[in-house]
Amino acid sequence: MKDYLLKATAYNGEVRAYAIRSTETVEEARRRQDTWATTSAALGRTITISTMLGAMLKGEDKLTVKVEGNGPVGAVIADANAKGEVRGYVINPHVDFESNAQGKLDVRRAVGTKGTLSVVKDVGLKTNFTGQVPIVSGEISEDFTYYLATSEQVPSAVGAGVLVNPDHTILAAGGFIVQMMPGASETTIAKIEESINSIAPISTLIQEGKQPEEILELLLGKDNVKIHENMPVQFHCPCSKERMGVAIKGLGNDEIDAMIREDHGATASCHFCNETYTFSINDLQALKTE
Repeated sequence: MKDYLLKATAYNGEVRAYAIRSTETVEEARRRQDTWATTSAALGRTITISTMLGAMLKGEDKLTVKVEGNGPVGAVIADANAKGEVRGYVINPHVDFESNAQGKLDVRRAVGTKGTLSVVKDVGLKTNFTGQVPIVSGEISEDFTYYLATSEQVPSAVGAGVLVNPDHTILAAGGFIVQMMPGASETTIAKIEESINSIAPISTLIQEGKQPEEILELLLGKDNVKIHENMPVQFHCPCSKERMGVAIKGLGNDEIDAMIREDHGATASCHFCNETYTFSINDLQALKTE
């Protein structure tokens, strides 16, 4: 089954919600980054939530998320847009630990409990919108919950889960965001809080094969959910040799001359997808001419 994301409202517009199945998307990121299990969970949660944040944008808008804690994985970075396209990478992919006391992958230990979570939104204006908050958990979901409430001032509940097979491939990944709209009644808020507190962990729901529709129904009540859009989701990296060439041109002719003289060419790799592009001496000469 292909990955997809649902946009929905509930309780006559008092609640806005998103739910996503991101298994194939996270697996593609894992494959390209060669992440180990705990790192896959950290990267997968970040990618999953970033995709939902991207779905809140419009048109050609896009955003970049950076979770930079004091744990051994280093920074976790994800780019997402309004079209359901996302990519991500982690500084140190080969980090893994024994399960924590709850029997789950110890993402908190990998990410760290001190640091920052930042979201930079490019919405076509001269200046990008930047929001930054301290990491409060290291479990990723709680950190995004804090970000939305503090930086964007939208009371939200965020959940994301990633299950990893023994061979390190991704078994299941998905998540949800539930947000209270201005004017939401105390009764509605209480019902949502009760549902979130009583629902099984998101990783358990994913393991049981629950799809986004079912997750929304569990969170909001079957008769309350109104689905507005079903959006395909996929790992997508727009890098190309042409884009890499632009970056090389930005280094200046002296640096390009050094590449020709000392290395007889150049190679450039994309952090996100790990594609490598090779530039011959003729390619580099052409970049100088341009």
